[in-house]
Amino acid sequence: MIEVRYFAAAREAAGVASETRAERSVGQLRAALVRDHPALAPVLGHCALLVDGTRRADDYVLDEAVLADVLPPFAGG
Repeated sequence: MIEVRYFAAAREAAGVASETRAERSVGQLRAALVRDHPALAPVLGHCALLVDGTRRADDYVLDEAVLADVLPPFAGG
């Protein structure tokens, strides 16, 4: 199980601040998040998905992972 935390626009689109998920890879996680939170679909493609603080590819296995953060791009200067 992995805890997924949503930030900014991703949180608004998902409708929750965090949730626990059981998907086995980053790609499976992305697909399940869109399936379960359809409003997240247009946002997720622009987000970084960090697994335990590191950006990971879709084939990354989540077996040992504890935390995933969904971070939309931030503006600032």
